[in-house]
Amino acid sequence: MTLLRDDLLSGAAIAIAGDVDPVVRGRLEQLGAQLELFDDALDEDAAEAWARARPSLRAVVYDAAPAFGEGFADGLLVAVERGWIPIRAVVNGSLIPAGNGGKVVLLAPPLTAGPHAEAARAALENVARTLSVEWARYGITVTAIAPGAATAEQEIAELVAFLVSPAGDYFSGCRFELGAVEVA
Repeated sequence: MTLLRDDLLSGAAIAIAGDVDPVVRGRLEQLGAQLELFDDALDEDAAEAWARARPSLRAVVYDAAPAFGEGFADGLLVAVERGWIPIRAVVNGSLIPAGNGGKVVLLAPPLTAGPHAEAARAALENVARTLSVEWARYGITVTAIAPGAATAEQEIAELVAFLVSPAGDYFSGCRFELGAVEVA
């Protein structure tokens, strides 16, 4: 059951990077968002040009789990580094110049993703905390979502939609731990 209004994201342009799950993308579209799919092959200059061509972007959602892969040390580095290009491009190329604030939502791999999963989750939490301070003056919020082993994509989708909506303005620099507590 959802509590989100059907038109919650009506007309909101959201950049999607890192192969965000189709359930999450579908939920954002269902709520009225217009998704702009970021090409992960773009270098930094091309990425910023891509973002400048989309001045109406309101948010960027980056899923680090696909880049993390099997959870080894190399995956940890790739997951964090690969996210920096679209995040920086959208913020510097679209959100800051537009002057309307914006949102960055980071999706971490689940704990079961491999031996360095918690390190990746902590790294993304640290990115959220650091960038939330750096970009607060521009009205840009940054959050991280850390799904549990049994967290359904629909749960992640609802939280992403909430965070990129106006209600998400009240959260920045934090990590949302899903499935951390068993509900009877």
